[in-house]
Amino acid sequence: MRPLRYSINVTLDGCCHHEAGLPPDEESMRYWTAEMERADALLFGRVTYEMMESAWRKPATDTWPDWMDEWQIPFAEAIDRAKKYVVSSTLSGVDWNAELVRGDLGQAVQRLKQESGEGLWVGGVTLPLALADLGLIDEYEFLVQPVLAGHGPTLLAGLRERIQLEPVDRHEFRSGAVAQRYRPTRVTA
Repeated sequence: MRPLRYSINVTLDGCCHHEAGLPPDEESMRYWTAEMERADALLFGRVTYEMMESAWRKPATDTWPDWMDEWQIPFAEAIDRAKKYVVSSTLSGVDWNAELVRGDLGQAVQRLKQESGEGLWVGGVTLPLALADLGLIDEYEFLVQPVLAGHGPTLLAGLRERIQLEPVDRHEFRSGAVAQRYRPTRVTA
């Protein structure tokens, strides 16, 4: 069974809007590239899929855009080539090496997790909340930014039940950001 990992940038006050934290730098992009490459497939909701596709899909010209720095290209290539699953009831189709996931979310994700491999990676806000509520996330990774945003959306807002976590790993960046990885504590009867 492959684990489902949830990874996201978050400010110290819990804001997980993609523009609220520090701008990406070489070190953080290397880190996120390694995370992308650790996954067999990416799992997105519609909003995150469309946002990532608009930023990181390789243009038809087969040349990365001029705005992209050289150190961003490995991340762009990793996400561009990754297998993607998109949970959406409103999209009629997807491409970009993607497949739509429909029907019962819990059953569909459980089927994906039962395939062999290194793991699935999920990002975003809404879909991870639903997956956390279903108890399907095996690892949480927060890249905590040394920023107070003062606004939302906030991390896992609306979670139905408290999830106790145990630390697994920690990585400090020169920027002051800290990647913290946790696993849910399994309660045994």
